[in-house]
Amino acid sequence: MNYSMDEVMQYVKEENVKFIRLGFCDVFGRQKNISIMPDELPRAFTYGIAFDASAISGFGDEAHSDLLLHPEPDTLKPLPWRPENGKVMQMSASISYPNGTPFDCDTRNLTRIAIEDAKKAGLEFSIGSEQEFYLFELDDSGNPTKTPYDHAGYMDIAPDDKGENIRREICLTLEQMGIHPESSHHEEGPGQNEIDFRYSDALSAADNTMIFQRVARTVAARNGLYADFSPKPLENAPGNGFHINMSLRPFDDENLFRQMIAGILENVIPMTAFLNPTENSYKRLGQNKAPCYISWSPENRSQLIRIPAAVGEYRRAELRSPDPSANPYLAFTLMIYAGLYGIGHKLELPEPANINLFCADKETLAGFQKLPDCIQTARETAAASEFIRTHIPEKILSIYCGK
Repeated sequence: MNYSMDEVMQYVKEENVKFIRLGFCDVFGRQKNISIMPDELPRAFTYGIAFDASAISGFGDEAHSDLLLHPEPDTLKPLPWRPENGKVMQMSASISYPNGTPFDCDTRNLTRIAIEDAKKAGLEFSIGSEQEFYLFELDDSGNPTKTPYDHAGYMDIAPDDKGENIRREICLTLEQMGIHPESSHHEEGPGQNEIDFRYSDALSAADNTMIFQRVARTVAARNGLYADFSPKPLENAPGNGFHINMSLRPFDDENLFRQMIAGILENVIPMTAFLNPTENSYKRLGQNKAPCYISWSPENRSQLIRIPAAVGEYRRAELRSPDPSANPYLAFTLMIYAGLYGIGHKLELPEPANINLFCADKETLAGFQKLPDCIQTARETAAASEFIRTHIPEKILSIYCGK
């Protein structure tokens, strides 16, 4: 769907839409929304809808609490799980101060700016995401447990894979919203699942990542389950990854592609505070195919960045360290700027590490830099980074790193 303001208002009237949810997220990527009635749409488009920002962590205090949400008509999507009679739609909203200035902590706007900066350099980045999540049973009170929904393994099938129908319902719901998953399967952990998305522009990819998590949690709840996207839900099982695939137009320029990867490798250590923003994140890294060394290689899943076997427009670099607790807008923004950094500085890509780092000896591993091993180190590194200070507003940096 790609509507104008007038088309949205016409659609709402013709389709008997009764509620429109204006969606946004806080700096950590936690989803928020406010619901308005159809008669409020003209005001929303013209002036914005005010809300109390002081109640949202990192958005302000009681003395400076008013912010405005501005719906973006080209993001209109139905919520298929809501009643057909009296439909509910949603739109993403940009955030501004009362004087119209964009809000510093609107992370979605940061992605928009990064895309424009790339275009000024004559470049276009596309991003595809892969997110893993666990399905856990609920207790008698409806609260999540740590009991997996099944005990199937990697790419197992039904009846061992009990998540098959849940993934199916998630994918069909996303299709009803105009979002098209590429593939889905059972992952290695008990009750662990993965759904992958085809590449798109960074803003759409981040929007779709947010919607996917919401749909997965909603579908799971409708089936008496809990969808857990935390980095390490079970101590002795694989963590949840958020693998980010990034490609570059023009597709056929190998030098630019290599420089893009070199830029990500150069800046990934200070980026880690935003790619892995919780204490739980660091229980995942270095285990069960989650990388902890700064390296790259074709196809090799023990590396931080691997180049999947693909050609042409499907050729991409896959960053394997992020986890689903990351705000996708911040993650994709930093990856774009890291790619631009590598291209702008014409960085040389180091030799590939064509070895299995999970089986390598200590002497071999000593030759590689490591990602931060705890949240405090990650925050300190980010706060001291000129690259991060250049691309992350001071307010957000202070919230993440206490600086």
